[in-house]
Amino acid sequence: MKKNLLAVAVLCAMTSGAAFAQQAESPWLVRVRALHLDSANKDSTGLGLSVNNKTIPEVDITYFFNKNVAAELVLTVPQKHDVRAGSNNIGSLKHLPPSLLLQYHFDAPGFKPYVGAGINYTRFSSVRFDPAVAAALNPSIDKNSFGAALQIGVDIPLTKNLSLNFDVKKVYIKTDVFSGGTKVGTFKVDPVLAGVGLGWRF
Repeated sequence: MKKNLLAVAVLCAMTSGAAFAQQAESPWLVRVRALHLDSANKDSTGLGLSVNNKTIPEVDITYFFNKNVAAELVLTVPQKHDVRAGSNNIGSLKHLPPSLLLQYHFDAPGFKPYVGAGINYTRFSSVRFDPAVAAALNPSIDKNSFGAALQIGVDIPLTKNLSLNFDVKKVYIKTDVFSGGTKVGTFKVDPVLAGVGLGWRF
């Protein structure tokens, strides 16, 4: 009798474990998005500096610590922008702006909204100025920027592992501007990034 009870208990434990393994979601989520970058272009140099808006690709990798709390690493490739002073094109630059955010995912039927906050690091590279501007002003910029990143979004399940994603981020990016080695002001890109894409949970 005891042997029969033990066998039943072991079978139940194995069955429960298998059912749990089938039901448990992977902690990893990967999304691919198309983003529209809309820059704030706030400039204190008096030159009316701005960079152009553009649509860029984005990949993010999310790890869930539990069903509600996750961390997301946002990645893209270096993006080239034209630099303008007023209506005049005075050069170009590239920037690489990875962000790391801590998210909270809400429980809701049929969709999964979330909010996030974290930090952005932007590296400016390939900075080029028009030869006449370079000769007259000898301009340069700080090539490193650290700032906050805020996020709100929603995942809409399409299948068990596939979801449609809508996401909006506000990222704080700025650089000090120099002329002949002397700081003349600060240029804030501070873009809003509105994106749509697909996510895979596996």
